[in-house]
Amino acid sequence: MPRYKLVIEYDGTPFSGWQRQLNGPSVQQSVEEAIEAFCGHAVRLHCAGRTDAGVHATHQVAHVDLDKEWRTDVVRDASNARLKRLPVAVLSAQAVPETFDARISATRRYYIYRILDRRAQPALDANRVWHVPVKLDHEAMDRAAKALIGHHDFTTFRAAECQANGPMRTLDRFDCRREGAEIVAYVHARSFLHHQVRSMVGCLKMVGMGRWPENKVGKVLAARDRSQCAALAPPCGLYLAGVDY
Repeated sequence: MPRYKLVIEYDGTPFSGWQRQLNGPSVQQSVEEAIEAFCGHAVRLHCAGRTDAGVHATHQVAHVDLDKEWRTDVVRDASNARLKRLPVAVLSAQAVPETFDARISATRRYYIYRILDRRAQPALDANRVWHVPVKLDHEAMDRAAKALIGHHDFTTFRAAECQANGPMRTLDRFDCRREGAEIVAYVHARSFLHHQVRSMVGCLKMVGMGRWPENKVGKVLAARDRSQCAALAPPCGLYLAGVDY
């Protein structure tokens, strides 16, 4: 069966997450139904990273097998024609070998997290940033984030319902930068635990507010204790921004 790699963009606000489920609409279901409408048979999408409810993507990657060969522009455009009423778009479609797997073949994933630290609430970016109504020290947050880079046991930052085989992960990059009115965190790794990025950002926010000293983040990591983690950052600021293969 011909296999296609899709790059997908979406606003996660109205969805219960990427994964198809019974309790609400999902990105996976929406794209699958759009593809089924033009190709005439049931399909199953497999993605690089299953995002939670309210999490966005500028570069989600998925693969799908179709019963016959289609021009890649037809796969993209016919899908988008059926997605127009939803905040989802197929940016590109590419024919790939059957050995390609959107999840297993990935060598690095890129996430960003946006924090708007100003008194006034966002009018244009509601549900797309974490609004923190006090100014944060992004330089202290950036310094504290460096304790998380490398190969560690990330139990402290792992959701209780995480289905990963173990807590060990290697974080390649964690930078916090001031970009205009926002602080943007850039986090890169081959793979992540469930809620790992949101948990880490929640702790860095405590540093930025001056409630935690910078060195506490490393101590919380070393504790390997979920109860030591700060409150989880909300999903609205998180974006899957790229995947390498």
